[in-house]
Amino acid sequence: MKEQLEQIKAQALQAIHAAADAPALDALRVRVLGKKGELTAVLKQMGKLSAEERPVMGQLANGVRAEVEAQLERRKAELEAAALEKRLAAEAIDVTVPGKEFSMGHQHPMNKVLQEVKEIFVGMGYTIVDGPEVEEASYNFTRLNIEEGHPSRDRSDTFYFNDDDSVLLRTQTSPMQIRVMEQQQPPIRILAPGRVFRKDEADATHSPMFHQIEGLVVDEGITMGDLKGALETLIKRLYGEDAVVRFRPHHFPFTEPSCEVDMQCFKCHGTGETDGQVCSTCHGEGWIELLGAGMVHPKVLEGCGIDSKKYSGFAFGIGLERMAMGRLRFNDLRLIFDNDVRFLSQF
Repeated sequence: MKEQLEQIKAQALQAIHAAADAPALDALRVRVLGKKGELTAVLKQMGKLSAEERPVMGQLANGVRAEVEAQLERRKAELEAAALEKRLAAEAIDVTVPGKEFSMGHQHPMNKVLQEVKEIFVGMGYTIVDGPEVEEASYNFTRLNIEEGHPSRDRSDTFYFNDDDSVLLRTQTSPMQIRVMEQQQPPIRILAPGRVFRKDEADATHSPMFHQIEGLVVDEGITMGDLKGALETLIKRLYGEDAVVRFRPHHFPFTEPSCEVDMQCFKCHGTGETDGQVCSTCHGEGWIELLGAGMVHPKVLEGCGIDSKKYSGFAFGIGLERMAMGRLRFNDLRLIFDNDVRFLSQF
């Protein structure tokens, strides 16, 4: 029996040393020390020993059990320590390694120019207002003195929602003039930026969806000189004191007198040609139309309950995309909507 115990001990210690993981140790514990284990099987033979041998063999068996259990615990601790070290090594962070470089976002060039325009007019006492993009024809046309039959009301130019042409995607931000004037008495000084929609073919200077900034001032004694002063302040602040601008007589149903404001083409510098070819930005005109403006028509004022004999005002509508093109010096409006990072990252 002594030889059996010594053999069990030697084999167990060797197996413990070779165990590679916790499940192997548990299996070894059951095989050697379990109820049906090797050591238990030997102890069941104690009844065959003499009275003198039993204490000796019992003490030897207890020593084997204690040694095996101690080595099992030691090996278990070793395996747990090794697993922990391996996990820590896998999870280790080298704080000296440079961090990943991320591309920082920034404002879209359109928003940059819009913010500049807002700041200029807010500095002149204007209030920023907003209105619906889905508009009633009465606000978009009729109350702005644009009667039935006017070309701008044609279905080839306007996105209508219903058969009677009473609801549409607004073609201009001018309806905000009416919405403000019918709720507020002068003095009025507002700026209304927003998206507008027209059935235009997309090219370097046109888009079916674009942005317009509507301005309106109504007070006593407002003149065309006030209008020119406000617009010249805007253009000089945006493009520099050397910007070349012209005011052309024009006709708009909701203003009288009316004008259009052009800026000299920044690509061809007014010649209409680049490298011997017709300039693609101004189409050979030498000028880029920026906005339309004029003195608010008395009929529009009266329609909103404002006395046109006491009050006068001016209004203007700025094409934000064209203004951004001149401000940031690019020559194709479509680049604004393409979301090409190569283009956007330049600003």
